[in-house]
Amino acid sequence: MNGEDGLAELARRKQETLAMGGPEKVAKHRARGKLDVRTRIEQLCDTGTFREIGTLSGVAQYNDDGSLESLAPSNFIFGRGKIDGRDVVVTGDDFTVRGGSADATISEKTVQAERMAHELRLPLVRLIDGTGGSVRTIESIGRTYVPACPGWDSVVKNLETVPVIALVLGSVAGIASARAVSAHLTIMTRSTSHMFIAGPPVVARIGIETDKDSLGGPLVHERAGAADLLVENEEEAFHATRQFLSYLPSSVGEAVPVSDPVEIAPAPELRTTVPESRRQTYRMRTILRKVLDPDSILELAPKFGRSTITAMARIDGRPVAVLASDPNIYGGGWSADTCDKITRFIDFAETFRLPVVHFVDIPGFMIGPEAENTGTIRRGARTMAAVYRMTVPTMGVIIRKCFGVGGAAHINPEGFRHRIAWPTGDWGSIPLEGGIEAAYRAELDAAPDRAAALAEIATRLENLRSPFRTADAFGIEDIIDPADTRAHLVDFIHLAYRRNMRDAPATRYRP
Repeated sequence: MNGEDGLAELARRKQETLAMGGPEKVAKHRARGKLDVRTRIEQLCDTGTFREIGTLSGVAQYNDDGSLESLAPSNFIFGRGKIDGRDVVVTGDDFTVRGGSADATISEKTVQAERMAHELRLPLVRLIDGTGGSVRTIESIGRTYVPACPGWDSVVKNLETVPVIALVLGSVAGIASARAVSAHLTIMTRSTSHMFIAGPPVVARIGIETDKDSLGGPLVHERAGAADLLVENEEEAFHATRQFLSYLPSSVGEAVPVSDPVEIAPAPELRTTVPESRRQTYRMRTILRKVLDPDSILELAPKFGRSTITAMARIDGRPVAVLASDPNIYGGGWSADTCDKITRFIDFAETFRLPVVHFVDIPGFMIGPEAENTGTIRRGARTMAAVYRMTVPTMGVIIRKCFGVGGAAHINPEGFRHRIAWPTGDWGSIPLEGGIEAAYRAELDAAPDRAAALAEIATRLENLRSPFRTADAFGIEDIIDPADTRAHLVDFIHLAYRRNMRDAPATRYRP
Protein backbone atom coordinates (compact mmCIF):
# COMPACT_ATOMS: atom_id res chain seq x y z
CA MET A 1 0.00 0.00 0.00
CA ASN A 2 1.55 3.32 -1.07
CA GLY A 3 1.39 6.52 0.90
CA GLU A 4 -1.69 7.96 -0.80
CA ASP A 5 -3.60 4.69 -0.52
CA GLY A 6 -2.64 4.47 3.13
CA LEU A 7 -3.91 7.96 3.84
CA ALA A 8 -7.15 7.21 2.03
CA GLU A 9 -7.57 4.02 4.06
CA LEU A 10 -6.84 5.94 7.25
CA ALA A 11 -9.43 8.57 6.39
CA ARG A 12 -12.05 5.92 5.66
CA ARG A 13 -11.43 4.08 8.93
CA LYS A 14 -11.55 7.29 10.92
CA GLN A 15 -14.81 8.20 9.24
CA GLU A 16 -16.28 4.81 10.24
CA THR A 17 -15.23 5.09 13.89
CA LEU A 18 -16.16 8.76 14.29
CA ALA A 19 -19.67 7.88 13.12
CA MET A 20 -20.06 5.88 16.36
CA GLY A 21 -23.14 3.63 16.10
CA GLY A 22 -24.37 5.41 12.97
CA PRO A 23 -26.68 8.38 12.39
CA GLU A 24 -29.89 6.59 13.39
CA LYS A 25 -28.57 5.30 16.70
CA VAL A 26 -26.93 8.61 17.53
CA ALA A 27 -30.20 10.44 16.79
CA LYS A 28 -32.15 7.98 18.95
CA HIS A 29 -29.62 8.43 21.75
CA ARG A 30 -29.88 12.21 21.65
CA ALA A 31 -33.69 12.04 21.51
CA ARG A 32 -33.50 10.62 25.04
CA GLY A 33 -31.99 13.93 26.18
CA LYS A 34 -28.42 12.58 26.24
CA LEU A 35 -25.31 13.85 24.50
CA ASP A 36 -23.26 11.42 22.47
CA VAL A 37 -19.88 10.51 23.89
CA ARG A 38 -17.83 12.65 21.52
CA THR A 39 -19.94 15.74 22.21
CA ARG A 40 -19.56 15.08 25.93
CA ILE A 41 -15.81 15.05 25.62
CA GLU A 42 -15.84 18.24 23.55
CA GLN A 43 -17.95 20.06 26.16
CA LEU A 44 -15.93 18.79 29.13
CA CYS A 45 -12.46 19.54 27.79
CA ASP A 46 -10.93 22.85 26.80
CA THR A 47 -11.65 23.51 23.13
CA GLY A 48 -9.48 21.50 20.74
CA THR A 49 -7.34 19.84 23.43
CA PHE A 50 -8.59 16.23 23.36
CA ARG A 51 -6.18 13.79 21.72
CA GLU A 52 -7.77 10.37 21.33
CA ILE A 53 -5.84 7.11 21.67
CA GLY A 54 -7.00 4.04 19.77
CA THR A 55 -9.35 5.86 17.40
CA LEU A 56 -9.21 3.05 14.83
CA SER A 57 -9.95 0.18 17.19
CA GLY A 58 -13.07 -1.86 16.65
CA VAL A 59 -14.41 -4.99 14.99
CA ALA A 60 -13.44 -5.09 11.32
CA GLN A 61 -14.92 -7.24 8.56
CA TYR A 62 -12.76 -7.95 5.50
CA ASN A 63 -13.55 -9.03 1.92
CA ASP A 64 -11.90 -12.08 0.38
CA ASP A 65 -9.30 -9.85 -1.23
CA GLY A 66 -8.31 -8.45 2.16
CA SER A 67 -9.96 -5.08 1.70
CA LEU A 68 -12.02 -3.57 4.49
CA GLU A 69 -15.73 -4.30 4.23
CA SER A 70 -16.87 -2.54 7.44
CA LEU A 71 -15.56 -1.36 10.79
CA ALA A 72 -17.73 -1.29 13.92
CA PRO A 73 -15.95 0.98 16.40
CA SER A 74 -15.16 0.04 19.95
CA ASN A 75 -17.69 1.53 22.36
CA PHE A 76 -14.99 2.83 24.70
CA ILE A 77 -13.06 6.02 23.93
CA PHE A 78 -10.12 7.47 25.83
CA GLY A 79 -7.37 10.01 25.50
CA ARG A 80 -5.71 13.07 26.93
CA GLY A 81 -7.24 16.53 27.10
CA LYS A 82 -7.13 19.65 29.21
CA ILE A 83 -9.63 20.98 31.74
CA ASP A 84 -9.02 24.60 32.71
CA GLY A 85 -5.52 24.26 31.31
CA ARG A 86 -4.68 21.11 33.26
CA ASP A 87 -3.82 17.79 31.56
CA VAL A 88 -6.33 15.02 32.31
CA VAL A 89 -7.21 11.57 31.05
CA VAL A 90 -10.82 11.27 29.85
CA THR A 91 -12.64 8.02 29.15
CA GLY A 92 -16.12 7.63 27.71
CA ASP A 93 -18.61 4.87 26.96
CA ASP A 94 -20.38 5.03 23.59
CA PHE A 95 -23.94 3.90 24.25
CA THR A 96 -24.75 3.99 20.52
CA VAL A 97 -22.57 0.90 20.01
CA ARG A 98 -24.22 -2.11 21.67
CA GLY A 99 -25.52 0.07 24.51
CA GLY A 100 -22.04 0.38 25.94
CA SER A 101 -22.05 -3.34 26.71
CA ALA A 102 -18.80 -5.02 27.66
CA ASP A 103 -19.10 -7.48 24.76
CA ALA A 104 -18.41 -4.60 22.34
CA THR A 105 -15.50 -3.23 24.32
CA ILE A 106 -11.83 -3.92 23.70
CA SER A 107 -10.79 -4.54 27.30
CA GLU A 108 -7.19 -3.55 26.70
CA LYS A 109 -8.36 0.01 26.00
CA THR A 110 -9.92 0.33 29.46
CA VAL A 111 -6.78 -1.12 31.00
CA GLN A 112 -4.51 1.29 29.14
CA ALA A 113 -6.68 4.27 30.06
CA GLU A 114 -6.37 3.51 33.77
CA ARG A 115 -2.64 2.85 33.47
CA MET A 116 -2.14 6.08 31.54
CA ALA A 117 -3.68 8.09 34.37
CA HIS A 118 -1.64 6.27 37.01
CA GLU A 119 1.74 6.22 35.31
CA LEU A 120 1.55 9.78 33.95
CA ARG A 121 -0.06 10.93 37.25
CA LEU A 122 -2.95 12.71 35.57
CA PRO A 123 -6.48 13.23 36.93
CA LEU A 124 -8.97 10.75 35.48
CA VAL A 125 -12.52 11.57 34.40
CA ARG A 126 -14.82 8.69 33.45
CA LEU A 127 -17.95 9.43 31.38
CA ILE A 128 -19.95 6.29 32.14
CA ASP A 129 -22.89 5.24 30.00
CA GLY A 130 -22.79 1.49 29.59
CA THR A 131 -23.61 -1.88 31.06
CA GLY A 132 -21.56 -4.81 32.19
CA GLY A 133 -21.24 -8.28 30.76
CA SER A 134 -23.72 -9.72 28.28
CA VAL A 135 -24.71 -13.29 27.57
CA ARG A 136 -24.05 -12.49 23.91
CA THR A 137 -20.35 -12.65 24.81
CA ILE A 138 -20.69 -16.40 25.38
CA GLU A 139 -21.87 -16.97 21.83
CA SER A 140 -19.28 -14.66 20.31
CA ILE A 141 -16.33 -16.39 22.01
CA GLY A 142 -17.82 -19.86 21.96
CA ARG A 143 -17.45 -20.61 25.67
CA THR A 144 -18.21 -19.37 29.14
CA TYR A 145 -15.52 -17.86 31.32
CA VAL A 146 -14.56 -17.27 34.94
CA PRO A 147 -15.29 -13.58 35.66
CA ALA A 148 -12.39 -11.17 35.99
CA CYS A 149 -11.94 -7.41 35.91
CA PRO A 150 -8.90 -6.70 33.71
CA GLY A 151 -6.79 -3.84 35.00
CA TRP A 152 -8.67 -3.42 38.27
CA ASP A 153 -5.35 -3.11 40.09
CA SER A 154 -4.87 0.16 38.21
CA VAL A 155 -8.35 1.31 39.26
CA VAL A 156 -7.31 0.82 42.89
CA LYS A 157 -3.90 2.46 42.39
CA ASN A 158 -5.53 5.50 40.82
CA LEU A 159 -7.62 6.07 43.94
CA GLU A 160 -4.37 6.38 45.88
CA THR A 161 -2.56 8.49 43.29
CA VAL A 162 -4.71 10.89 41.25
CA PRO A 163 -8.13 12.56 41.46
CA VAL A 164 -10.77 10.27 39.94
CA ILE A 165 -14.21 11.58 38.93
CA ALA A 166 -17.01 9.42 37.54
CA LEU A 167 -20.05 10.88 35.77
CA VAL A 168 -23.01 8.50 35.49
CA LEU A 169 -24.73 9.74 32.33
CA GLY A 170 -27.09 6.88 31.51
CA SER A 171 -28.36 3.57 32.82
CA VAL A 172 -25.29 1.68 33.99
CA ALA A 173 -25.00 -1.78 35.49
CA GLY A 174 -22.48 -4.38 36.59
CA ILE A 175 -18.83 -3.46 36.10
CA ALA A 176 -19.85 0.01 34.88
CA SER A 177 -21.46 0.66 38.27
CA ALA A 178 -18.34 -0.55 40.04
CA ARG A 179 -16.27 1.90 38.00
CA ALA A 180 -18.73 4.65 38.82
CA VAL A 181 -18.34 4.32 42.58
CA SER A 182 -14.59 3.62 42.48
CA ALA A 183 -13.96 7.35 42.39
CA HIS A 184 -13.36 10.28 44.70
CA LEU A 185 -16.44 11.96 43.24
CA THR A 186 -19.44 10.18 41.70
CA ILE A 187 -21.95 12.42 39.92
CA MET A 188 -25.44 11.46 38.70
CA THR A 189 -27.95 13.54 36.75
CA ARG A 190 -31.63 13.77 37.60
CA SER A 191 -32.74 13.41 34.01
CA THR A 192 -30.72 10.51 32.59
CA SER A 193 -28.92 8.55 35.34
CA HIS A 194 -29.62 5.09 36.73
CA MET A 195 -27.17 2.75 38.39
CA PHE A 196 -27.63 -0.94 39.25
CA ILE A 197 -25.72 -4.00 40.29
CA ALA A 198 -28.23 -5.65 37.95
CA GLY A 199 -31.18 -4.01 36.18
CA PRO A 200 -34.93 -4.67 36.58
CA PRO A 201 -35.11 -7.63 34.10
CA VAL A 202 -32.42 -9.51 36.05
CA VAL A 203 -33.90 -8.58 39.41
CA ALA A 204 -37.26 -9.92 38.22
CA ARG A 205 -35.62 -13.36 38.07
CA ILE A 206 -35.43 -13.37 41.87
CA GLY A 207 -39.12 -12.54 42.14
CA ILE A 208 -38.93 -8.78 42.59
CA GLU A 209 -40.78 -6.61 40.10
CA THR A 210 -39.54 -3.04 40.07
CA ASP A 211 -38.76 -0.16 37.73
CA LYS A 212 -35.56 1.69 36.94
CA ASP A 213 -36.24 4.69 39.18
CA SER A 214 -37.23 2.63 42.21
CA LEU A 215 -34.32 0.24 41.83
CA GLY A 216 -31.43 2.51 40.92
CA GLY A 217 -32.62 6.02 40.21
CA PRO A 218 -30.58 9.06 41.22
CA LEU A 219 -32.67 9.73 44.33
CA VAL A 220 -31.98 6.19 45.55
CA HIS A 221 -28.23 6.60 45.27
CA GLU A 222 -28.23 10.14 46.62
CA ARG A 223 -29.77 8.82 49.86
CA ALA A 224 -27.65 5.66 49.90
CA GLY A 225 -24.39 7.54 49.40
CA ALA A 226 -23.35 5.82 46.17
CA ALA A 227 -23.66 9.21 44.44
CA ASP A 228 -21.75 12.14 45.93
CA LEU A 229 -23.52 14.77 43.83
CA LEU A 230 -26.85 14.89 42.07
CA VAL A 231 -27.14 17.55 39.35
CA GLU A 232 -29.85 18.50 36.89
CA ASN A 233 -28.15 17.69 33.60
CA GLU A 234 -24.91 16.86 31.84
CA GLU A 235 -23.83 20.49 31.58
CA GLU A 236 -24.01 20.83 35.37
CA ALA A 237 -22.10 17.55 35.73
CA PHE A 238 -19.25 18.96 33.62
CA HIS A 239 -19.24 22.15 35.71
CA ALA A 240 -19.09 20.16 38.96
CA THR A 241 -16.18 18.16 37.55
CA ARG A 242 -14.20 21.33 36.84
CA GLN A 243 -15.04 22.75 40.27
CA PHE A 244 -13.97 19.59 42.13
CA LEU A 245 -10.67 19.43 40.26
CA SER A 246 -9.97 23.07 41.16
CA TYR A 247 -9.42 22.09 44.81
CA LEU A 248 -7.01 19.23 44.12
CA PRO A 249 -3.47 18.61 42.91
CA SER A 250 -3.02 16.65 39.69
CA SER A 251 -1.57 13.81 41.74
CA VAL A 252 -0.51 12.96 45.27
CA GLY A 253 2.58 14.92 46.27
CA GLU A 254 2.04 17.83 43.90
CA ALA A 255 1.12 21.34 44.96
CA VAL A 256 -2.51 22.11 45.70
CA PRO A 257 -3.88 24.89 43.46
CA VAL A 258 -4.23 28.19 45.34
CA SER A 259 -6.51 31.11 44.47
CA ASP A 260 -6.14 34.78 45.33
CA PRO A 261 -6.54 35.68 49.04
CA VAL A 262 -9.95 36.97 50.12
CA GLU A 263 -10.58 39.71 52.67
CA ILE A 264 -13.71 39.17 54.78
CA ALA A 265 -14.71 41.45 57.64
CA PRO A 266 -15.55 40.01 61.08
CA ALA A 267 -19.14 38.76 61.36
CA PRO A 268 -20.73 40.09 64.58
CA GLU A 269 -24.01 38.37 63.69
CA LEU A 270 -22.34 35.04 64.52
CA ARG A 271 -22.53 36.01 68.20
CA THR A 272 -26.27 35.34 68.18
CA THR A 273 -26.37 32.42 65.75
CA VAL A 274 -26.52 29.75 68.46
CA PRO A 275 -29.72 30.06 70.55
CA GLU A 276 -29.47 30.42 74.33
CA SER A 277 -31.79 27.46 74.77
CA ARG A 278 -29.96 24.17 74.24
CA ARG A 279 -33.21 22.70 72.95
CA GLN A 280 -33.19 25.04 69.94
CA THR A 281 -31.17 24.43 66.80
CA TYR A 282 -29.54 26.70 64.23
CA ARG A 283 -28.24 26.47 60.67
CA MET A 284 -24.63 25.32 60.46
CA ARG A 285 -24.46 26.11 56.75
CA THR A 286 -25.10 29.78 57.58
CA ILE A 287 -21.99 29.74 59.77
CA LEU A 288 -19.94 28.10 57.01
CA ARG A 289 -20.96 30.75 54.48
CA LYS A 290 -19.88 33.49 56.91
CA VAL A 291 -16.39 32.14 57.62
CA LEU A 292 -15.29 30.35 54.41
CA ASP A 293 -14.39 32.08 51.15
CA PRO A 294 -17.48 33.34 49.30
CA ASP A 295 -18.95 30.90 46.75
CA SER A 296 -16.21 28.36 47.46
CA ILE A 297 -18.26 25.62 49.14
CA LEU A 298 -18.89 22.38 47.27
CA GLU A 299 -20.90 20.07 49.53
CA LEU A 300 -20.52 16.33 48.95
CA ALA A 301 -23.13 13.63 49.66
CA PRO A 302 -25.61 16.08 51.24
CA LYS A 303 -28.41 13.47 51.53
CA PHE A 304 -26.27 10.68 53.02
CA GLY A 305 -25.10 10.59 56.63
CA ARG A 306 -26.85 13.93 56.92
CA SER A 307 -25.94 14.77 60.52
CA THR A 308 -22.46 15.71 59.32
CA ILE A 309 -21.71 18.02 56.40
CA THR A 310 -18.70 17.19 54.22
CA ALA A 311 -17.51 19.83 51.79
CA MET A 312 -14.63 21.23 49.82
CA ALA A 313 -14.02 24.95 50.31
CA ARG A 314 -11.33 27.61 50.46
CA ILE A 315 -9.97 29.76 53.24
CA ASP A 316 -8.08 32.81 52.02
CA GLY A 317 -7.78 31.15 48.62
CA ARG A 318 -6.41 27.85 49.92
CA PRO A 319 -8.34 24.58 49.57
CA VAL A 320 -9.58 22.93 52.75
CA ALA A 321 -11.64 19.83 53.59
CA VAL A 322 -14.57 20.78 55.81
CA LEU A 323 -16.42 18.64 58.34
CA ALA A 324 -19.38 20.27 60.10
CA SER A 325 -22.16 18.99 62.34
CA ASP A 326 -25.77 19.61 61.34
CA PRO A 327 -27.72 19.99 64.60
CA ASN A 328 -31.01 19.80 62.68
CA ILE A 329 -30.41 16.11 61.85
CA TYR A 330 -30.40 13.82 64.90
CA GLY A 331 -29.09 16.80 66.85
CA GLY A 332 -25.76 16.28 65.06
CA GLY A 333 -25.40 12.72 66.40
CA TRP A 334 -23.35 10.27 64.39
CA SER A 335 -25.35 7.45 62.76
CA ALA A 336 -23.77 4.43 61.09
CA ASP A 337 -24.09 6.15 57.70
CA THR A 338 -22.57 9.34 59.11
CA CYS A 339 -19.57 7.38 60.36
CA ASP A 340 -19.02 5.79 56.94
CA LYS A 341 -19.29 9.20 55.29
CA ILE A 342 -16.75 10.80 57.65
CA THR A 343 -14.28 7.92 57.33
CA ARG A 344 -14.28 8.07 53.54
CA PHE A 345 -13.91 11.85 53.59
CA ILE A 346 -10.96 11.69 55.97
CA ASP A 347 -9.29 9.09 53.74
CA PHE A 348 -9.80 11.47 50.82
CA ALA A 349 -8.27 14.44 52.70
CA GLU A 350 -5.31 12.32 53.77
CA THR A 351 -4.71 11.05 50.25
CA PHE A 352 -4.43 14.52 48.75
CA ARG A 353 -2.92 16.19 51.83
CA LEU A 354 -5.78 18.64 52.38
CA PRO A 355 -5.97 20.43 55.74
CA VAL A 356 -9.19 19.70 57.64
CA VAL A 357 -11.41 22.09 59.61
CA HIS A 358 -14.10 20.51 61.80
CA PHE A 359 -17.02 22.63 63.02
CA VAL A 360 -18.24 20.63 66.01
CA ASP A 361 -21.68 20.17 67.52
CA ILE A 362 -21.72 16.45 68.37
CA PRO A 363 -23.95 14.96 71.09
CA GLY A 364 -22.20 11.61 70.51
CA PHE A 365 -23.11 8.47 68.57
CA MET A 366 -26.76 7.80 67.88
CA ILE A 367 -28.39 5.57 70.48
CA GLY A 368 -31.34 3.20 70.42
CA PRO A 369 -32.39 0.02 68.57
CA GLU A 370 -31.66 1.36 65.07
CA ALA A 371 -28.17 2.42 66.10
CA GLU A 372 -27.45 -1.03 67.50
CA ASN A 373 -29.00 -2.85 64.52
CA THR A 374 -26.84 -0.91 62.05
CA GLY A 375 -23.60 -1.57 63.93
CA THR A 376 -23.03 2.10 64.72
CA ILE A 377 -20.41 1.43 67.38
CA ARG A 378 -18.24 -0.70 65.08
CA ARG A 379 -18.46 1.79 62.24
CA GLY A 380 -17.95 4.63 64.70
CA ALA A 381 -14.82 2.98 66.07
CA ARG A 382 -13.50 2.76 62.51
CA THR A 383 -14.13 6.48 62.13
CA MET A 384 -12.28 7.12 65.39
CA ALA A 385 -9.34 5.13 64.05
CA ALA A 386 -9.34 7.26 60.88
CA VAL A 387 -9.39 10.47 62.95
CA TYR A 388 -6.63 9.32 65.29
CA ARG A 389 -4.45 8.33 62.33
CA MET A 390 -4.85 11.65 60.53
CA THR A 391 -1.56 13.32 59.67
CA VAL A 392 -2.85 16.39 57.80
CA PRO A 393 -3.10 19.65 59.76
CA THR A 394 -6.48 19.75 61.49
CA MET A 395 -8.40 22.47 63.32
CA GLY A 396 -11.42 22.02 65.56
CA VAL A 397 -14.02 24.74 66.07
CA ILE A 398 -16.40 23.69 68.85
CA ILE A 399 -19.65 25.55 68.27
CA ARG A 400 -21.77 23.88 70.94
CA LYS A 401 -21.97 20.18 71.93
CA CYS A 402 -19.05 17.77 72.17
CA PHE A 403 -20.10 14.69 74.14
CA GLY A 404 -19.30 11.04 74.51
CA VAL A 405 -17.20 8.74 72.36
CA GLY A 406 -18.42 10.43 69.18
CA GLY A 407 -17.40 13.81 70.55
CA ALA A 408 -13.98 12.40 71.44
CA ALA A 409 -13.46 11.72 67.72
CA HIS A 410 -13.84 15.35 66.68
CA ILE A 411 -10.06 15.71 66.48
CA ASN A 412 -6.96 13.71 67.36
CA PRO A 413 -5.95 15.13 70.78
CA GLU A 414 -2.64 13.30 70.94
CA GLY A 415 -0.67 15.80 68.89
CA PHE A 416 -0.76 19.59 68.87
CA ARG A 417 -4.39 20.57 69.39
CA HIS A 418 -5.21 23.44 67.06
CA ARG A 419 -8.64 24.03 68.54
CA ILE A 420 -10.93 26.88 69.50
CA ALA A 421 -14.43 27.09 70.99
CA TRP A 422 -17.28 29.52 71.08
CA PRO A 423 -18.68 30.62 74.48
CA THR A 424 -21.66 28.38 73.71
CA GLY A 425 -19.42 25.30 74.09
CA ASP A 426 -20.95 22.47 76.09
CA TRP A 427 -19.07 19.21 76.61
CA GLY A 428 -18.46 16.16 78.74
CA SER A 429 -18.88 12.39 78.80
CA ILE A 430 -22.67 12.71 78.74
CA PRO A 431 -25.06 15.69 78.72
CA LEU A 432 -26.44 16.68 82.13
CA GLU A 433 -29.94 16.31 80.76
CA GLY A 434 -30.74 12.64 81.15
CA GLY A 435 -27.45 11.87 82.86
CA ILE A 436 -28.23 13.08 86.37
CA GLU A 437 -30.81 10.41 87.16
CA ALA A 438 -28.43 7.63 86.11
CA ALA A 439 -25.46 9.01 88.06
CA TYR A 440 -27.36 10.01 91.22
CA ARG A 441 -30.06 7.32 91.32
CA ALA A 442 -29.32 6.11 94.87
CA GLU A 443 -29.23 9.64 96.26
CA LEU A 444 -32.46 10.56 94.50
CA ASP A 445 -34.23 7.37 95.59
CA ALA A 446 -33.31 8.11 99.22
CA ALA A 447 -34.42 11.75 99.09
CA PRO A 448 -37.72 12.62 100.83
CA ASP A 449 -38.54 14.98 97.94
CA ARG A 450 -37.13 13.43 94.77
CA ALA A 451 -38.01 16.36 92.49
CA ALA A 452 -36.42 18.91 94.84
CA ALA A 453 -33.28 16.79 95.14
CA LEU A 454 -33.08 16.47 91.37
CA ALA A 455 -33.43 20.24 90.94
CA GLU A 456 -30.72 20.90 93.57
CA ILE A 457 -28.26 18.52 91.90
CA ALA A 458 -29.01 20.00 88.47
CA THR A 459 -28.35 23.53 89.74
CA ARG A 460 -25.12 22.44 91.41
CA LEU A 461 -23.82 20.79 88.25
CA GLU A 462 -25.04 23.59 85.99
CA ASN A 463 -22.71 25.94 87.84
CA LEU A 464 -19.82 23.70 86.84
CA ARG A 465 -20.88 23.55 83.20
CA SER A 466 -19.34 26.82 82.09
CA PRO A 467 -16.81 26.34 79.28
CA PHE A 468 -14.60 28.90 81.02
CA ARG A 469 -13.99 26.43 83.85
CA THR A 470 -12.61 24.06 81.22
CA ALA A 471 -10.43 26.86 79.87
CA ASP A 472 -9.10 27.48 83.41
CA ALA A 473 -7.58 24.01 83.32
CA PHE A 474 -6.46 24.33 79.68
CA GLY A 475 -8.99 21.64 78.76
CA ILE A 476 -9.88 23.85 75.81
CA GLU A 477 -7.12 25.82 74.16
CA ASP A 478 -9.06 29.01 73.43
CA ILE A 479 -12.55 30.44 73.72
CA ILE A 480 -13.10 33.16 71.15
CA ASP A 481 -15.55 35.78 70.06
CA PRO A 482 -17.55 34.03 67.29
CA ALA A 483 -17.19 37.17 65.17
CA ASP A 484 -13.45 36.48 64.96
CA THR A 485 -13.75 32.89 63.73
CA ARG A 486 -12.67 33.77 60.20
CA ALA A 487 -9.44 35.36 61.41
CA HIS A 488 -8.53 32.21 63.35
CA LEU A 489 -9.24 30.06 60.29
CA VAL A 490 -7.01 32.23 58.11
CA ASP A 491 -4.18 31.95 60.64
CA PHE A 492 -4.60 28.18 60.71
CA ILE A 493 -4.65 27.68 56.96
CA HIS A 494 -1.47 29.67 56.44
CA LEU A 495 0.27 27.65 59.15
CA ALA A 496 -1.05 24.43 57.62
CA TYR A 497 0.32 25.29 54.19
CA ARG A 498 3.74 26.10 55.65
CA ARG A 499 4.20 22.39 56.17
CA ASN A 500 5.60 20.31 53.36
CA MET A 501 2.46 18.42 52.43
CA ARG A 502 4.51 15.72 50.73
CA ASP A 503 6.24 14.49 53.87
CA ALA A 504 3.54 12.38 55.48
CA PRO A 505 2.48 9.18 53.71
CA ALA A 506 -1.06 9.04 52.37
CA THR A 507 -3.44 6.44 53.75
CA ARG A 508 -4.91 3.76 51.54
CA TYR A 509 -8.06 5.21 50.03
CA ARG A 510 -11.26 3.13 50.19
CA PRO A 511 -14.17 3.99 47.87
